Amino acid sequence: MKKILIAAFVVLALVLAAGPMTGTADAKTYRINLATATTGGAYYPIGNAMASIWGKNLEGVRASAQSTAGTPQNVELMRDGEVQIAIGQNGICYYAYNGKGTYEGKPPYKDMRGMFVLYPNVMHWIVRKGSGINSIADFKGKKFVPGQVASATEVNSREMMEVYGLNYMKDQGEVNVNADFVGYNEAVDLMKNNQTDGTHIAGGVPTAAIIDVLSSGTAELMSIEPDKIQEIVAKYPWYFPFTIKAGSYPNQEKDIETIALANILFTDAKIDEELIYMLTKATYEYHDDLVTAHKATAYTVIENALKGMTIPLHAGSIRYLQEKGVTVPDNLIVK
Repeated sequence: MKKILIAAFVVLALVLAAGPMTGTADAKTYRINLATATTGGAYYPIGNAMASIWGKNLEGVRASAQSTAGTPQNVELMRDGEVQIAIGQNGICYYAYNGKGTYEGKPPYKDMRGMFVLYPNVMHWIVRKGSGINSIADFKGKKFVPGQVASATEVNSREMMEVYGLNYMKDQGEVNVNADFVGYNEAVDLMKNNQTDGTHIAGGVPTAAIIDVLSSGTAELMSIEPDKIQEIVAKYPWYFPFTIKAGSYPNQEKDIETIALANILFTDAKIDEELIYMLTKATYEYHDDLVTAHKATAYTVIENALKGMTIPLHAGSIRYLQEKGVTVPDNLIVK
């Protein structure tokens, strides 16, 4: 009798340890960590919105978003298996996948896979009123915030300033711009305290940090000259011309001519196909919830899913997009 009681207690302990039964015996539970960027940009609220959509609407999925330094760090977190999904700029992802540009000399990340395009990442050039800066060329000898060190925003600043013959990197020739490498919120504080002459912020329209600094009346948005836009686009074809319409931000009375590139959602080839299929499907099916979190994601519709995709797609995304009638080009399919 004693042996029977002991056996019964063992079985009960095992049942309690296993927790409540959900679904079939082979049901999977997924824990997802989604890498975004700094809290002052658009990646962070959008990432949190996606994590919420997935966690609320997909059985067995637990998702959370984390703040990071941006795309380059997200690539490394993904490569190291510390995150399962990430938001990134298409140009940086192209560099990482092919081992080019800022990833020259590093092993190409051939297991990186795209899911779909999110929205345009717009290059905002912001200058302090009274600084005398009317063109990127005028930053020569001035103080400037290009972004955090080695962030995607900083790489963008470097690429755009290059066509003006400007450089703030000590290991890349003569330095003629004085740079402070800080995040969006810190850059805005420097602007409002007259401690820098300008900054470049890459983000969806609108971006919280830009609303903050323009609302203060201490700064304004600046356009890029048409010939320089064409020169940048010719050299780095993932950029494209973009107009920030008047009234998009506080105290913005005129259209601003600049450039943008595509923000994409990316993952790793080793991540389960069924999971990526479910995440892709849920993002589109609960699109209204995404737009509520950030207006830039009004762009995140099936018709734009591949506009600006620079790396091959994950099999799970291919499956969903093809079900919805999207033609996936051969160059985005790894066979």
